[in-house]
Amino acid sequence: QVQLVESGGGMVQAGDSLSVSCAASGRTFSFTTVAWFRQAPGKERELVAAISWIGGTTYYAHSVKGRFTISRDNAKNTLNLQMSSLKPEDTAVYYCAARRGAGYVSDDVGYDYWGQGTQVTVSS
Repeated sequence: QVQLVESGGGMVQAGDSLSVSCAASGRTFSFTTVAWFRQAPGKERELVAAISWIGGTTYYAHSVKGRFTISRDNAKNTLNLQMSSLKPEDTAVYYCAARRGAGYVSDDVGYDYWGQGTQVTVSS
């Protein structure tokens, strides 16, 4: 049984920084890729950033590149997303996700495990 639990998030002003974290438990050795997705009201869920569980190779959506940093700590089974220069359009529920399959995918259907989500709100 795999469990992903997000923490952090909250309400900040535009230009501020914020961090969200995800604690994983269970069969984490089966992970190949872990990622952060987000879903804003009325929009589809989109990939924000991903990182390979072993090698640490990262991917960022164009909209967050240079502002967000994804990292993971295999020993502690945690995933983090450091967000800076936040914009109102970053407002969304942020989800932690993990994939077992080989290779990197950006579509949410390629991920096997999901957290419950944490709200990030950026006011202008």
